[in-house]
Amino acid sequence: MQLTQHRIIVVGAGYAGAIAAGRLARRLRREDVSITLVNAEPDFVERVRMHQLAVGQELKARPFAEMFAGTGVHLRFARVTAVDVDRRTVCITDGGAAAEELAYDTLVYALGSAWNTHGIPGTAEHAHDIAGRPGALRLRERLAGLGAGQSVVVVGGGLTGLEAATEIAEARPDLDVALAARGALGDWLSPKGRRHLHKVCDKLGIIVHEHTAVTAVGPDHVTTASSTIPAAVTVWTAGLAVHPIARATALEADGTGRIVVDATMRSVSHPDVYAIGDAALVMGPGDKPLRMSCASGVPTAWQAAGSIASRLTGTKPTTVPLRYFNQCISLGRKDGLIQYVTADDRSRPAALTGRTAALYKELVCKGAAWGVANPTLGLPTRRRGVTQEPAPLPHPRAAKAAKAG
Repeated sequence: MQLTQHRIIVVGAGYAGAIAAGRLARRLRREDVSITLVNAEPDFVERVRMHQLAVGQELKARPFAEMFAGTGVHLRFARVTAVDVDRRTVCITDGGAAAEELAYDTLVYALGSAWNTHGIPGTAEHAHDIAGRPGALRLRERLAGLGAGQSVVVVGGGLTGLEAATEIAEARPDLDVALAARGALGDWLSPKGRRHLHKVCDKLGIIVHEHTAVTAVGPDHVTTASSTIPAAVTVWTAGLAVHPIARATALEADGTGRIVVDATMRSVSHPDVYAIGDAALVMGPGDKPLRMSCASGVPTAWQAAGSIASRLTGTKPTTVPLRYFNQCISLGRKDGLIQYVTADDRSRPAALTGRTAALYKELVCKGAAWGVANPTLGLPTRRRGVTQEPAPLPHPRAAKAAKAG
């Protein structure tokens, strides 16, 4: 019996979504499946370089049309406005008057995350974000308009905050750059890592406000529990929030809106949905949720693509333990910090610092982008055919009701 094409839709083309689409195209025959990648922008965004874009550096253009040429992946440049997991449809709009519905048999949800204001008053109105290209470009324009001696405050002492503060301070030594961290500077790093971080901040003239929680953001200052810090520009890097669409669906999610998945990245409530990247609640070593990061997202894309291909081709799916190896932090263009970590992301004593670490981080960034454009490394050259159309599994609530009846 001739099977109809199995319809796979991947929503979101960040690191995780783009890699998943490419690997699925490599593993499955075009006559058996149709793969549609939906993304709002026509170019791949190297999110790990947004701090570079914000200070005026030019990034290499990476059009999806070129990256997926000849792969069979169908590209739709549109914004996802809703997902109906019971009807198996995705609603999209490309800015026109009418919305469009796309039907799927398997959905890969990779809409990712954006900045998280945590409801702090004034943040949405007055602060800048670098969680995506639009925010980074707005910050770029604002920084370009600042005169010598004006102040920039970066709120958030995590990886993004450290990279933003050091990048701005290096590119604009004429500005007064400050960093507000809720805890001690680099308190999760090894002693060697902390020493190097303090050394770099001192060298770049960054004023560090440790144990400082920002309670409000104004047009020219930030407010803390004990003081007011001048800020001609405030850059907010204090955490990420997942895209709100998942929470509006019937998918089982945690309190933050991350979709609960099993070891194959399959939704525990809707088996025709796979969630990857920042959108997925993935448990790592020690039964700890993986943090939102490129380092977490890429392996989940590999896992999901392999699981879907195995399911459709009748082969046994394999799962690979997800773990961490290091945290890579750029500290401007000439310095860096590579903190080696345990499988569950706790710092080890060893750390790589200085120019060598900067080169290491640059190779990591280039490797991540290369992986998006070439998602077939290490995969078999022969595509497998779909052996059978998987029967849709009932929704857990429906199955429970049927059993009770």
